[in-house]
Amino acid sequence: FFFKKKNSPAMGRSHTEKRATKETQIEVELELDGTGEQEIDTGIGFLDHMISALAKHARWNLKLKCKGDLHIDDHHTTEDCGLTLGRAFDKALGERKGIARFGHAYAPLDEALSRSVVDISSRPFSVISLGLKREKLGQLSCEMIPHFLSSFAQEARITLHVECLYGDNDHHRAESAFKATAVALRLATTINPQWNDVPSTKGTLE
Repeated sequence: FFFKKKNSPAMGRSHTEKRATKETQIEVELELDGTGEQEIDTGIGFLDHMISALAKHARWNLKLKCKGDLHIDDHHTTEDCGLTLGRAFDKALGERKGIARFGHAYAPLDEALSRSVVDISSRPFSVISLGLKREKLGQLSCEMIPHFLSSFAQEARITLHVECLYGDNDHHRAESAFKATAVALRLATTINPQWNDVPSTKGTLE
């Protein structure tokens, strides 16, 4: 594993996930209980920036490398990075015993404020409303920014509601949304050592 130091204790919740299609080749190494280290290379600078913010504030250790068909456009790369990261998250969580399950957070960035609410429900659903007005941020189409979060939620098997409440600058709106989501995910995945069960009346979150 990329972040495991030699002779370090065995890591807990971590997973390596690969995806290879005619459109993208992706490798994700994810450690949920990390320090926020990240090495991100999707070929799209603004997407790298958003994923780095997600890992930093969720306190994940994350390596994500993608070689995508950017000669076509940014769609396949952005979507597949979200799907692959989501699947790694789902696998790293394991059986979900002792987790808080729910998390919510607000994150400001100057004039922008976003809210994110997470339920690690194993029922994938997302509502993403960022209100972006520009066509692109850097080389990333603004329509793909909420689509990344929806793709992540799909394969992570979580319910995710993200809304930018207000803000004038689209960069700030998007980044505050990713930071709020990062903190909400960190809270939802927190383990309480006093809880030994799966947080569901069904007895399972599969």
